[in-house]
Amino acid sequence: MIQSMTGYGNCVAEYNGKKIHVEIKSLNSKTLDLSMRVAPLYREKELELRTLIAKQLERGKVDFTLWVEKDEAQMATPVNAELMDAYYQQLKTICKDKDIPEPNDWMTVLLRMPDVLTKIEVEVLAEDEWEVINKAVEKALNDLVAFRKQEGVALAAKLQGNIDRITELLKSIEPYEKGRTEKIRAQIVDKLQNLAGVDYDKNRLEQEMIYYIEKLDINEEKQRLTNHLHYFVDTMADGHGQGKKLGFIAQEMGREINTTGSKSNNAEMQNIVVKMKDELEQIKEQVFNVL
Repeated sequence: MIQSMTGYGNCVAEYNGKKIHVEIKSLNSKTLDLSMRVAPLYREKELELRTLIAKQLERGKVDFTLWVEKDEAQMATPVNAELMDAYYQQLKTICKDKDIPEPNDWMTVLLRMPDVLTKIEVEVLAEDEWEVINKAVEKALNDLVAFRKQEGVALAAKLQGNIDRITELLKSIEPYEKGRTEKIRAQIVDKLQNLAGVDYDKNRLEQEMIYYIEKLDINEEKQRLTNHLHYFVDTMADGHGQGKKLGFIAQEMGREINTTGSKSNNAEMQNIVVKMKDELEQIKEQVFNVL
């Protein structure tokens, strides 16, 4: 069954007090248009992530986000106790040598000293943390694919409904088509008979009538359109990855419907053609979202 290009997947994994969030969204696009926002620690793995996403999703405008949420204990800026003690000893010595009174509030003074509250953090991506992230990304991708399949079922039902209605409309042309030939013949003969004093070759008229009526015949267009309708349904059943092919088939269907309309010098037939065009436009709009 076909898949939609619209999808959403997310996953939250935990590692050493960190919550790692993975979110993937996709919309329709002719190619894979991938936008990534990755936390700095994991940017070294961005190429691997791109390869993994491209393998799973194939097409679509994809937004991928990977960010980290840390608990408050990890976010707190640590106090550099050794540096603070060094400042304390130096200040006590200066106060003694210069005969300066020591501060009443040592803590306030020491906490204002340079780098006592400076957070120096150098994170390195561990292999086991990357394994956790990799599994989270795969989970989010699987969720998105499942979403696409679910949307694909609904999309296929809509497209099948449009195809069925075009098929019914095509059949409804037949009653008007059968009487059209005789009506055209009668109109031409009647007009010729009303022309006083004009003599004409009846054999030549018959030849011209046959040629004219053949130019208005739509049997070939009806047969080709019927074939396209069957081919469209068969292609939907082939599975995902058929979006572009379905678009090409819809274009061919449009050609046959347009030709049928141009040959239908009958108001009722032309009204039916307009309704077929409306169904076809709905198909074309939906096909844009088929993977």
